[in-house]
Amino acid sequence: MKLFTKAVLRTLPGIGETESQGLEALARVKLFTPDSSWTWYITEFDGEDLLFGLVDGLEAELGYFRLSELQAVRGALGLPIERDRFFEPRPVGEILEEVRSWRNG
Repeated sequence: MKLFTKAVLRTLPGIGETESQGLEALARVKLFTPDSSWTWYITEFDGEDLLFGLVDGLEAELGYFRLSELQAVRGALGLPIERDRFFEPRPVGEILEEVRSWRNG
């Protein structure tokens, strides 16, 4: 599966376009490792390689990451990252609260 279709790419704002929205910015795409515990919630894309969003891995944090790096990632069983085709856009802050709640039990 391609991580992004052209239709998905058209929904992503450019880098910096949602900055003023803070944690109300919408995560429009969810990527995950099916054989690991890492998840990426993407809010912005520069149209080439740079992405911004929430990364839930060892910690949950907002930051930049590269599409080219995600395409090279393999989980513990060697499976590539996948896009959650059923993910509905949600505010990053809402997702962050859920992740923190889950981590803290």
